[in-house]
Amino acid sequence: MKPFKFSFRPRLMDSLLDYDGALFFRDLSAGLTVGIVALPLAMAFAIASGVKPEAGIFTAIIAGFLVSAFGGSRVQIGGPAGAFIVIVYGIVETYGIANLLIATMFAGMMLCAMGLFRLGSLIRYIPVPIVIGFTNGIAVLIALSQMKDFFGLRIEKMPADFFAQIKVLAANSNTFNLTSLVIAALSLILIFGWPLLWQRKVDAAPALARPTASRLSIIMRAVPGTILVLLLATLSVTLFDLKVDTIGSKFGGIPQDLPSFKLPHFSWELVKQLFPPALTIALLGAIESLLCARVADNITGDRHDPNQELMAQGIANIVTPFFGGIPATGTIARTVTNIRAGAASPIAGILHALTLLVIVLIAAPLANNIPLAALAAILLYVAYNMGEWHEFARLRHFSMNYRILMLATFLLTVIVDLTVAVQVGLVLACVFFIYRISSLTRIELIPSDSLSVPLPRGVMAYSIFGSLFFGAVGKLEGLIESQTMPEKALILELHQLINLDATGLDALETIHKTLQRHGSQLILCGPNQQPLDLMRRAGFLNRLGLQNCLPNLSDAVARSEALSS
Repeated sequence: MKPFKFSFRPRLMDSLLDYDGALFFRDLSAGLTVGIVALPLAMAFAIASGVKPEAGIFTAIIAGFLVSAFGGSRVQIGGPAGAFIVIVYGIVETYGIANLLIATMFAGMMLCAMGLFRLGSLIRYIPVPIVIGFTNGIAVLIALSQMKDFFGLRIEKMPADFFAQIKVLAANSNTFNLTSLVIAALSLILIFGWPLLWQRKVDAAPALARPTASRLSIIMRAVPGTILVLLLATLSVTLFDLKVDTIGSKFGGIPQDLPSFKLPHFSWELVKQLFPPALTIALLGAIESLLCARVADNITGDRHDPNQELMAQGIANIVTPFFGGIPATGTIARTVTNIRAGAASPIAGILHALTLLVIVLIAAPLANNIPLAALAAILLYVAYNMGEWHEFARLRHFSMNYRILMLATFLLTVIVDLTVAVQVGLVLACVFFIYRISSLTRIELIPSDSLSVPLPRGVMAYSIFGSLFFGAVGKLEGLIESQTMPEKALILELHQLINLDATGLDALETIHKTLQRHGSQLILCGPNQQPLDLMRRAGFLNRLGLQNCLPNLSDAVARSEALSS
């Protein structure tokens, strides 16, 4: 057994070894680009989570800096994420904002512990249908939560429950604001249509003009549609004095200064109450950040350190709440933007955080007229891209177990909550796995005429294939029923038994004792290394007798002949 070895080496340390001016300018360009892209998302995620917009911006600044400075990925961008919206909103509704901050810190400690004990590689063992199910479920809930601002409904506060949200939306549908609806609809069309518009201009250009048109298209498509929507919507509200909800009217604007350090109230009673939501934040943060890092690796050809990444995420979630921040994790959209903008090292992520800080210090008052309808459109775009909707169409190609697992996780995420969905999903995955493995385990009679030497009278022989574990031991029970029990000896041929657990060993022990009581003997032959080691450590071989555990079937038959004579 390898001794535990603590390791803390951020990817930033390796990146600085051969860092130069050319790499810095690549990182600067990427950092400025991602910082601008992150601004509307940070505000939108915070508002949708039930907190003030500055909480999202401060999270993007502080967590973004810490994840890049201490992370295990060269290009990952950390910050508030759409996946947390439903979780954070539910915690705020149930426990309040102050307790959200404490739950986030607890989650950060759990993430640090997961990285410290090198559990990063275990996260990938969560089945794919569970990940797809809760991701699509969260996307649906994000979209539903934005209907209020998209239509400008006069609803003071949205409930957290799915059916309660639908009921409230339906009850207040007559209060919609046409101006908000127009802003939101045009914003959504522009976000989706902006890249397509410039691609069509290239396709429509004459052949000789296409190189120039293509270069212009690349430049214009690089301008994020979300930023364009934010600027145009804010300009429209300012110039035409449109009567819609804005960040200024709803939240009083964004403070033009640095976040202040605050120590949340702490008590052991809160620890007991906040453990489940903290665990949910930690698990979701771990899954999201490591999935994001793997996506980045696939694009760059790099390889991240999952344990270092978890420790960085933990540090970010411990520190950020002291400045009023919300949970943070790796974000796929901003990470991919960072890569495409030419990021060369974690310096790009650090510069993205500094870019956001400069924007807050200089341009915070300009956020007052940002309409919430435009932010709702941005979040609908995020929800659409977040969901893997094509997976529903592909369900018919997969097994019934896969379909049940994905749909159960999806429906429970939407109707109940993410914690229950993941718990039930994992239990179902385990049950299906146990059933699948147990179905592969076979016990087959070895006919006497198939052997070079016939079996003596009163001796029976069986081959065991697969894994003899707690889910498959029931298949052994038929071997010692009164009508099938051999009079002299029972031979079990084990060379195709790949695994034996404690329950399987207990079943063999039961067979051995039952046969002994009836004057018969259990003989094993050809066990592989793992079953043999377990039987030896448990003392079963000594109780069975070494003479009754033989290397091959021929020796076992010879042993049964000696017992029969």
